[in-house]
Amino acid sequence: MDISPEEFRRLSERITEIAANYLEGLDARAITPAVTGTEMESLFRTPLPETGLPEEAMRGLVDVARHSRAQNGRFFAYVLGSGEPAAAAADLLCSVLNQNVTAWRSSPPAATLERTVVDWLAQAVGCQSFQGVLTGGGSPANLMGLAMAREAIAPANETGLRTGAALAVYASTEAHMSIPKAVALLGIGRQNLRLIPVDDSFRMIPEQLEQAIQRDQQLGITPLAVVATAGTVNTGAIDPLPHLAHIASKYRAWFHVDGAYGALGSIAAPQKFHGLHLADSISLDPHKWLYQPIDCGCLLFRDASAAQHAFAYTGEYVRALSADPIEGFAFFEQSIELSRRFRALKLWFSLRYHGFAALRKSIEKDLSHAQRLGALIARTPELQLLAPIELSAVCFRYVGNGALPEAKLNQLNSAILRRIIARGHVYLSNATLRSQFCLRACIVNHRTTDSDIDAIPAEVLAAAQELDSSL
Repeated sequence: MDISPEEFRRLSERITEIAANYLEGLDARAITPAVTGTEMESLFRTPLPETGLPEEAMRGLVDVARHSRAQNGRFFAYVLGSGEPAAAAADLLCSVLNQNVTAWRSSPPAATLERTVVDWLAQAVGCQSFQGVLTGGGSPANLMGLAMAREAIAPANETGLRTGAALAVYASTEAHMSIPKAVALLGIGRQNLRLIPVDDSFRMIPEQLEQAIQRDQQLGITPLAVVATAGTVNTGAIDPLPHLAHIASKYRAWFHVDGAYGALGSIAAPQKFHGLHLADSISLDPHKWLYQPIDCGCLLFRDASAAQHAFAYTGEYVRALSADPIEGFAFFEQSIELSRRFRALKLWFSLRYHGFAALRKSIEKDLSHAQRLGALIARTPELQLLAPIELSAVCFRYVGNGALPEAKLNQLNSAILRRIIARGHVYLSNATLRSQFCLRACIVNHRTTDSDIDAIPAEVLAAAQELDSSL
């Protein structure tokens, strides 16, 4: 199975050519691939080959690139970073080196680079004293943060949750779906997740949080964790972090901040994230707002001993052989993972290749583009903004002449979104805010230009016109 260095060079050059061709034609491509599920099954669901098919495999890579969704400057769906190419190039070396980042002794460079970039991330968001680990994304980081909370407040690793133990976790109604999942997986139960109302800006209301905790305490229920959000997935709202931190501390609850989307925005707008440093743990995603190729998430924590208390369990086959604080370091003592990819390489290379200032400037541009879109919507009578623009998520809808009832508006905007995606020029996603279906653009894209932003209202109006003409 081994191939010669010369053959690898030829192979990698051909694959690099496919990638370069994809990037070269990215702006001109329709974002949505014009393909059906049946066509994909026919093209890719083939029998397991008994013998090698190198040329057919190479043609298959061309097909994969050709039919993949194009993440050009007009891709505004979800909270998906744009995968900057310098980091992607470094990711090839990551796979070739094939380092298993379990501990320093497994790969001294990989372990050192991960601890370095985690330090950089902590400094970037104003949490200089924090430590942490890279993860697959915000969902595992949130799970790990709440696992640390459980072990700090109601230890269960050895004997399980006490029978009849009454615990509660508190998050806003705008919390990410990973929070209910984590609460379920940790044995706390989704019925014990208290969803706290939000204000007109979709931020958790501190008074409502405190009242919920007090009600639970009267029933003998222990407050386990308060989960604040620094950049909600729907609107980018930032919960009042200092106030929530004070309440968590007052009732001796763990304070976790889900900053998977927004926390890295503090690089460009630190004033919006006052109080982030008060957290016990923070999730953040470089594969969102540092534009890294997936996957590259991070969990930061104030106290490494809390992570060790939650995750340390060592088999003899991986027991540390050194007491040196550097050479004896093991990531599996602070993480749920044992086998771990060399995620730090692409991030380290990207930051060094471009410089931190370039990434800060790109985030500033994303924030500016969101405001630009908001202004365009305000100047377009047929469109209505549905939430304040705190970061780079913009929620709005088509209202036409204003004569349609709410139910019809929801149906119409859902149809408009489907038509926009089918047209392929702009890619939006959706949200629902107070029962109103929204068109949603989230700008975490280093490729986006002013003209890409200007295309959004025009595409919405064109899609609405097409629907009207088809009736």
